[in-house]
Amino acid sequence: MKRILLVDDHPIMRHGLAQLIRTEGGLDVCGDAGSAAEGIEAVGRCKPDLVIVDLTLPDKNGLELLKDIQALHPGTFCIVLSMHDESVYAERALRAGARGYVMKEAAADHLIGAIRRVLAGGIYVSESMASRMLEGMTGGGRAKPTASLIDRLTDRELETLEMIGKGVATKLIAERLCISTRTVEAHRAHIKEKLGITDGAALVRFAVQWVESR
Repeated sequence: MKRILLVDDHPIMRHGLAQLIRTEGGLDVCGDAGSAAEGIEAVGRCKPDLVIVDLTLPDKNGLELLKDIQALHPGTFCIVLSMHDESVYAERALRAGARGYVMKEAAADHLIGAIRRVLAGGIYVSESMASRMLEGMTGGGRAKPTASLIDRLTDRELETLEMIGKGVATKLIAERLCISTRTVEAHRAHIKEKLGITDGAALVRFAVQWVESR
């Protein structure tokens, strides 16, 4: 029986995932956690075969949790299950230590297959994402001019930029990321500096164009 640990800040999501996984032969949910701190403690306590991690957690970005898991429990299999666009976050997640990336909207159809592939030693991303990554490796894809600029951003800054591009107000960004509005403003300042943008209006235009171009 393979043991799965769930790390997601929504109890209803954890409950639904547990039900989905437990209907499959050979898989069981050994525990769950609602934050990165609870997650890293549960990994050490439960010794799961695989951890399913959300990117948006109340105390730490899920990408940072992936890095912590690999540092403290090397070789632990992890899959990211997130609402965030895989075209932006999948490669970052794999670099942080994940072996798979599944969009939440596709969980019912693809999560079990992803779990089984990763447990068998493989890597799982969607077909479209796999094609995009291969094109990038071979040079067959046409690189977007903003790609190198976006790569300069930290994971939190990237989340902030995405929300700005979707028209989310500063106060709501702070609530969603569980940080202060002052921290959001600091992220905005760092983003402008890294992207060579001089004012807030230009940052909003850039963010909107970037979101729409994906």
